Amino acid sequence: MTKLAIMGAMQEEIDPLLEFFKEYKVVEYADNKYYETSYKGLDIVIAHSKIGKVFSSLTASTMIQKFSCDTLLFSGVAGAVNPNLNIGDMVIATQLCQHDLDITAFGHPNGYVPGGKVLVDSSKELLKIAKEVAQKNNLKVIEGIIATGDQFVHSNERKDFIEKTFNADALEMEGGSVAVVCDALNVPFFILRAISDSANGEANFDFDEFLHSSAKISSDYLVKIIDELIKK
Repeated sequence: MTKLAIMGAMQEEIDPLLEFFKEYKVVEYADNKYYETSYKGLDIVIAHSKIGKVFSSLTASTMIQKFSCDTLLFSGVAGAVNPNLNIGDMVIATQLCQHDLDITAFGHPNGYVPGGKVLVDSSKELLKIAKEVAQKNNLKVIEGIIATGDQFVHSNERKDFIEKTFNADALEMEGGSVAVVCDALNVPFFILRAISDSANGEANFDFDEFLHSSAKISSDYLVKIIDELIKK
């Protein structure tokens, strides 16, 4: 690893990281801001993509191709699908899918298009490091499948469909598309999400209340992972 990309979807998800690193240079490109910093000798580029699969694909591609990042970490919040997940719990993605990708009319399974995959695997090495860091710091971290779609899910019916179809544990709006970009460009990636809502009818209330605290939980853990990556 020579240059690290750190992404979030919203400004609130990267603000704790910018506060931690303190000094950075702002580069404006492709209608977005990229924050360049250095930490313990490692060059880092931080950005929030804006919400959704298109913007997150654009940001991930830019960080890899324009800024020459060779590893990508994503920190943010997600809604729980797995009933055992509570607000503030952290989920690290073993695999990611796009739950709203649907050409089933042509006989393909949900989440699949020709030339693509239903499930994209995260970097096994980054997952291993993340689990070691969690164990060392006595943090409760759950491995699972994260489902991505261009919709803020707030109905039990849709949540149940996603859980049954993809065996998903959490859902959000960017990780699956970032995974596709990184997989295609052979860049190791890691998606971390802190649970901010239960992805049911109460989602609007929960999300507003817990976005900031869950983003802080997620970013604190991410910094510990970066420290371990630097030692490798």
